[in-house]
Amino acid sequence: MNDTQKYSQEQEDEIINQAYRNLLEGYLNSNHRKKVEIIEKAFNFARMAHAGARRRSGEPYILHPIAVATIVSQEIGLGSTSICSALLHDVVEDTEYTVEDIETQFGKKIATIVDGLTKISGGIFGPQASAQAENFRKLLLTMNEDIRVVLIKMADRLHNMRTLSSMPPAKQYKIAGETLYIYAPLAHRLGLFAIKTELEDLSFKYEHPEMYEKIGEQIAESAERRNEIFENFAKPIRERLDKMGLTYDFRARVKSRYSIWRKMETKHIPFKDVYDLYAARIVFDCEHEQDEKRICWNIYSDITDLYKHHPDRIRDWVSTPKANGYRALHITAMGPDGNWIEVQIRSRRMYDVDERGFAAHWKYKIGEGEEESELAVWLETIEDILKNPEPNAIDFLDTIKLNLFASEIMVFTPNGQMLTLPKDASVLDMAFNLHTEIGTHCIAGQVNHKLVPLSHKLSTGDQVEILTSQSQKPQADWDKFLVTAKGKTRLRLALRHDRRQIIERGEQMLFKFFEENDVKVDSDTLPRIISSENAQNKENLFFMIGNNEIALSPQILKALKPANMGIFSKFLRNPFGTSNKVAVPADADVKAVDEKINKNKVYWLENSGGKRNYILADCCRPIPGDDVVGFINKDNKVVVHKMDCEQVAKLKTSYGSRLLDTKWGNVETTFLAVVKIEGRDRMGILHEIINLISTNLSLNIRRLDIRANEGVFQCELDVLISNVLVVNSLCKSLKKVDGVTSATRIS
Repeated sequence: MNDTQKYSQEQEDEIINQAYRNLLEGYLNSNHRKKVEIIEKAFNFARMAHAGARRRSGEPYILHPIAVATIVSQEIGLGSTSICSALLHDVVEDTEYTVEDIETQFGKKIATIVDGLTKISGGIFGPQASAQAENFRKLLLTMNEDIRVVLIKMADRLHNMRTLSSMPPAKQYKIAGETLYIYAPLAHRLGLFAIKTELEDLSFKYEHPEMYEKIGEQIAESAERRNEIFENFAKPIRERLDKMGLTYDFRARVKSRYSIWRKMETKHIPFKDVYDLYAARIVFDCEHEQDEKRICWNIYSDITDLYKHHPDRIRDWVSTPKANGYRALHITAMGPDGNWIEVQIRSRRMYDVDERGFAAHWKYKIGEGEEESELAVWLETIEDILKNPEPNAIDFLDTIKLNLFASEIMVFTPNGQMLTLPKDASVLDMAFNLHTEIGTHCIAGQVNHKLVPLSHKLSTGDQVEILTSQSQKPQADWDKFLVTAKGKTRLRLALRHDRRQIIERGEQMLFKFFEENDVKVDSDTLPRIISSENAQNKENLFFMIGNNEIALSPQILKALKPANMGIFSKFLRNPFGTSNKVAVPADADVKAVDEKINKNKVYWLENSGGKRNYILADCCRPIPGDDVVGFINKDNKVVVHKMDCEQVAKLKTSYGSRLLDTKWGNVETTFLAVVKIEGRDRMGILHEIINLISTNLSLNIRRLDIRANEGVFQCELDVLISNVLVVNSLCKSLKKVDGVTSATRIS
């Protein structure tokens, strides 16, 4: 029985009333105009509509909309319209009330927001992935009309993640997966950094619970030493800030568990080697906005007087804010004990905008100010994608995601216009960003007056002139030069347009050929030619003809003649009278899953008696001890992936209903692990490594690839092991070999 079910009706009513009082108290302490009456009305309406309904945890359902409204008010900083919309966000979806009822009671604005939230209820993804992608498109389109729709959706997702423990494991993986895949990047793009960080950490908690706890323990264990380093670093800086007469807050902020783990994974380093474990943050009060930039640089000057700074780690987002409104001056300085420490310098106003993103406009009454214009610029960059979404839902979401989490560069046109593009953007990206016609006819660029190819990657500060030719046509292989969502979408549209014209030309050529050769066209005509020419379908056939890949010759007509085949020759070709393409199932020794399997229970991976109940995914090569998730494939067999495998993100978001909470059981076999070794090249080191693995540890090496250059070597080897503890022990032993600097398992 759930805790909330132990309470009496009176106690439950008091819990609900207390939650509502907390919401109201936070609102009354905000800078918003006090419209308590309409909030009270929305609360009573939602409470009546959800009467008797409960969440999976057993608590009264009304506590969810109250919690979402509280996040909207106190963590994002929105006002009464958004609070009412949050309280009512599930009414149309879950009760008999309609959008018209909401409009009658609360007006058109609140009804419009509730309608927008209803259209994107649940997840972005689901069994009907393409329909859900369309819902996501609608969500982004509503941002043009009222950004509050997506901000409330963020609050809804955050509360769902905070209460995810009541869900079955398969549902947890699906929700955590889509949160990490799209909601966290969207929060980042909207400037909701506190929410983005919490969404990432909560997703990490459910995907890798043991690692989440372990990193938390390591952070706690290193706290005393970390605080000592920071205080030694901060003391002289505080003295300088006091002399400037500033009111400020100066403290260290530890990286989130998720970002620490990502760094450990991508760099293949242990926790102790994450050098930028925390950043220091100076937030100062400033009465006049025009003084903020000057004070930031004064603080920067004082810090560089005290400490050496890293010349490549200065980030001036005060003069040129990020596209999501982020403003701060970053400097990385070396403290007295030799540790690099990043310091973020910003005003209180900048801090609020950084934490709450575009929602901070309401607090500072910026209205249609600079940050909102930045949001409009971002929305404009994905406008093409929204109008012409990819037919494939996941491709569409991948394309959108390109623009959500991109680092940015600033480039200039010859006349001085500044453009913001993602890091690694090419000349071709800039061409498509300016206009589809410029992109499709782009032949090269002139960067800082030097001729470069269209694949050339741009850097901040480049002045770029696009060179075009009317004879240039878009090419399919241009896709690999593009990193912007706009560029990729516009290229696909251009190719699709050209392809359609070629298909139409090919169709006309083929039917004219039929007419000239008196071919009677029936339902069997095209399939015969498609088969004889190895085309995929009729569109592909027409394209190949229109593109002059297939010549219309008498040879084609042979395919239309009935085959004159005797019974003996038929038997020789296929003695069993069926297709001679025999499908041999992969992993034939794998048991199929019982259709009645309980997806809410743990699926234990076992391998005994020559039979196993799983298939190992080739993309990530999981081994016993890894955090894994099971996926039921079309053959009703369980494919096991590492939890952090890139393919799993797409499986979670598209096929959540086919995921299994998977654990290693009785698995008595060996697995292939790949280990990467780096170090200082010296005579005999390879012999020592092989001797350690084969003789001392009695492990079987299946492949070894070693390269040495200028005194440094890199080695990759495949080794058969029984579980993750063995490979961890192997890496630990390898690091003790003289000259080896790192040894890590890689996927």
